[in-house]
Amino acid sequence: MANIKSARKRARQSDRLRAHNMSMRTTVRSAIKAVKKAVAAGDKTGAASAMQHSQSVLDRVAAKRVLHPNAADRYKSRLAHAVKSMQ
Repeated sequence: MANIKSARKRARQSDRLRAHNMSMRTTVRSAIKAVKKAVAAGDKTGAASAMQHSQSVLDRVAAKRVLHPNAADRYKSRLAHAVKSMQ
């Protein structure tokens, strides 16, 4: 543990930010998983609505720099391709 007051504060801030970032990453993973699950089930309307929600989540997380913007774009592209290729 840090001995200097400012270092202790910084450690507290880091813990709080890490917890927040982890929850945002969990939200992203859940949104991606929902799209993949709908695609696997063959539910076209469900996949489309899940895709719309996941794009929103990915954009929000990328804007806050929790996830790199290029990574978010890559996820969106791959999911969109999967939804579009459904029969």
